[in-house]
Formats: sequence, C-alpha cells, structure tokens
Amino acid sequence: MNPLLSKLQPYPFEKLRQLFFGVAPNAAYSPISLGIGEPKHPTPPFIKQVLTDNLNGLASYPSTLGSEALRMSIAGWLERRYGLPKIDPATQVLPVNGSREALFALAQTVIDPTRDALVMCPNPFYQIYEGAAYLAGAAPYFVNSDPARNFAPDYRSVPADVWPRVQLLYLCSPGNPTGAVLSLDDWKELFDLSDRYGFIIAADECYSEIYFKAEAPLGGLEAAHKLGRTGFPRLIAFSSLSKRSNVPGMRSGFVAGDAEVLKSFLLYRTYHGSAMSPSIQSASVAAWNDERHVEENRAKYIAKFGQVTPMLQEVLDVSLPDAGFYLWAKVPNLSDTEYARRLHGEYNVTVLPGSYLAREAHGINPGNGRIRMALVAEVDECLEAARRIVEFTKKIS
Repeated sequence: MNPLLSKLQPYPFEKLRQLFFGVAPNAAYSPISLGIGEPKHPTPPFIKQVLTDNLNGLASYPSTLGSEALRMSIAGWLERRYGLPKIDPATQVLPVNGSREALFALAQTVIDPTRDALVMCPNPFYQIYEGAAYLAGAAPYFVNSDPARNFAPDYRSVPADVWPRVQLLYLCSPGNPTGAVLSLDDWKELFDLSDRYGFIIAADECYSEIYFKAEAPLGGLEAAHKLGRTGFPRLIAFSSLSKRSNVPGMRSGFVAGDAEVLKSFLLYRTYHGSAMSPSIQSASVAAWNDERHVEENRAKYIAKFGQVTPMLQEVLDVSLPDAGFYLWAKVPNLSDTEYARRLHGEYNVTVLPGSYLAREAHGINPGNGRIRMALVAEVDECLEAARRIVEFTKKIS
C-alpha cells in the first residue's frame, strides 16, 4: 500500500459521526442539518431538460479536453463575469468533473517531491488541499486566518525561510468556512511572492457567485488582469456549477489560467481518465450561458442570510460573510465539539465544529471555539434551525 495514505486524517464528517456516537437526538424535533455544504435549492428545470435531451451522449467516449462548445461557454462566462480580455478556449480552459477532483489532481501534476516540497494552505481549510499535498509527496504548511483581517490568511506571518520550499499555494476566495474574499492588495502580495519563489497558485473559487454586496467578489484571474499579468503566470483558477447552479450531482466545473500549466495538467488527466460525460457537457454549456437562474439563486441566499444572521447574533458572535453560504460563529461557554454534540442531542440540529476544519499550527487551532453552519436548505428550515440554536444557546448561557 502507498505509505503516504497513513498521513491522511479522517474527513470532518467522519469525526462528526464519531462525536455523535451514542447520542440519541431529541425526538420532539425533526432533524435539521447545517453540517454539510451541499446546495439544496432546486436544480433549474432548463438544465435538467438539456441533460435529458442529450442522453445520446452516453453512447460516446468523452474527450479529456472537453467539447469546443463547452470550453467556449466557459471562456465566455469568464470574460463576462470578470471583465477579462479574450480567453483562449483551446489552451486556457479545461473542463473538470467538479472542482474537488481537479484541486486534488493539480498537486499530482505540479509537485516535485524530491525537493522537500511544501504546499501552503489556509487554516481553516478544505481538507482536499491537505490530502493532495501528502499524496503528492509534499507536506502542508498552514497559514492561520486572522480575525482582525476578516479571517483572511496572514501570509506576512510566514517566515522567510519557508517560502523557497513552497511549490503550490492553495487559497479559497470566497473562503470556506469564513466567507472571506481576498482584496486586490492581497492578490498583489501573493503574485509578488509567486514571482520571487516560483510557486503555482491554485485559486479555489467555487463560492464566487453567492455574495451579499452589490459588487461581486474579486477573482484571481480578474486580479491578475487588473495588475497587468498577461497570460496569468503560475495561476490556475477553479470553479464549479455545483453551488452556482445547484447541480452538485453533475460534477461539472473547470480550471482556467496559465496555458503552460494547463498543458501539463491535460497530459496528467489524459492518463488519469477523468473526462466529463458528453451529456453533462451539454447541460453545462446551457448552465454557463445563462445568468438569470444564478441571480435568482443568489437572491434566495441574500433573503435567507438577511433573516437568519440577525437572529443568531442575539446569542452568537457571528457576522454576515463577504460571500459563500456559511456562517462562521464563535460559541459561548462550551468547546465547539461539546456545543455541536449537545445541540445535536437536545435540539436535533447538526453543525460542524470549527476545530474539525482546521489544524493546530503555530500554537493554535484557529477553528477552536467556532462552528460552521451551512445555510443551504430553504429559508423555513434554516429559520427553524436558527430558533433552536438561539434557544439552546440561551439555555447554556
């Protein structure tokens, strides 16, 4: 067996299952889960219709490169969404089966494990980053989020002797679980470091279309363009239809950016066997080409967060995030694990302990004392969960 597998930690939801072992939830309440970030709004009917109208695609082997129609639709969306110049759909875009598998696979492509490699990750973080680092023969280096900077990672805290070992830097903007969005100054700092040390930036942007301000979140490719970085050197952006279009089961996303990196990534993926079904490609073209359903979906989140957040602020230290569909709350009087365990047992509401989404680094676990709540269900269910959380928190206070 691959000895690197022994370095992998249980996924947060396995830890949650163990935490709840032996707890019988209060049967007086119906179960409500805010634990998993799985979109629950209905899939737009037109996407389902295009999918069923193109089931003949199941009779064909898909190309790893994807259809020209899909790559053109993605390139067009990038140009419209981020105000980018012409994106070359032949060399700067690659369809992938959801951003998760691509985030993992990129590390296998770009890491040279013979050079004592580091993969830099935010902390808290999406656990795929850590697993990708270990299985590529590298080690993760965690940069703690800073509450004083709206939970953005504090890259200035990284010692100078660490940067020369970094080969890949994962970031998530808007962030999971904090919702933090990087500023143009943040991007400039990272680009300068990438130029100096040669590492690749993997920008996980799967929450980019759920936001609460008039101005859409800044993307990595957009920041590079604004800073005059022609060709997006050493930058790869990842996005997905899962959250944007409520189709997590389609497993449809893309990577875009530096053509030289994508050339190597395509070679890797050709052997990896991860091409997208032609039927899914057809439905994806329709989804990327339509913005109305995205605006309607975003309006539902704005209305939902506008009702739930003030309720929870009565009892928890929590604020409306920049973007995304999570609330990242500090809890009173109990550890995050005990809070989650008791809330589950006494009120049948599931939340995820923040410490499960982070690692102890530089003397602290930045998730300790916090919980992540995924407001992915319809508004009535989220409001009922909030009412129970308020009642429980008042009781323990």
